[in-house]
Amino acid sequence: MLPERGTTSRAAAAGLSRLMGTRTAWTAVGDGEFFCPGCGGDRNYQRLTGRRRFTLLGVPVLPRGASAPTVECAACRRHFGTDVLDHPTTTRFSAMLRDAVHTVALAVLAAGGICSRASLETAAAGVRAAGFDDCTEEQLAALVEALEADTGRFTGEPCTAGLAIELHEALDPLAPHLAAPGRESILLQGARIALADGPYTPAERDALATVGAALTICADDVNRLLAAARTPS
Repeated sequence: MLPERGTTSRAAAAGLSRLMGTRTAWTAVGDGEFFCPGCGGDRNYQRLTGRRRFTLLGVPVLPRGASAPTVECAACRRHFGTDVLDHPTTTRFSAMLRDAVHTVALAVLAAGGICSRASLETAAAGVRAAGFDDCTEEQLAALVEALEADTGRFTGEPCTAGLAIELHEALDPLAPHLAAPGRESILLQGARIALADGPYTPAERDALATVGAALTICADDVNRLLAAARTPS
């Protein structure tokens, strides 16, 4: 009985691949820590560059050019494109989120005028939940006073250029890594601080609009969320 044609072709291809092929020689050019998509957590990595060579009987004989730079996970050994390094590690992401919540709290408190006890308590609770475990109302009040002294602005004024820059510096790098509910949660936390001592003031609305823009939330959604925050749950 003659072998099937497909079986013969596969056998011939396997034999040819043993005779000739392409091999990549990798060279480590850097290392660090990254969030590994394969492992789903923070891992060490090596950044690799490669040179491809045509092989005959397993022996490299002819260069075939360079391979694209690659990131290799030290744990699972999988290879990824270098764009994987744009994603923050879990540790870095937590720090970015903590700093963002802290900056938003200060901006809203500064915009609200006199820092009421209710606003300070709401702000401190949110900042502690974000990771600043020892944050107190007194510390936030002192920081707002220092912010005023440093910028020469008074509480209750619209969001100044300097404060807007600080908000964008804290929120711009974080926004691409947050899903819509996460970005909205940061804005709503700021809204709760503003509402703790009464309705929004024009300066608080201005600060919260800046927060929304930095979080890439459109103006219509910002207005919707600020209105929803006013409604008792």
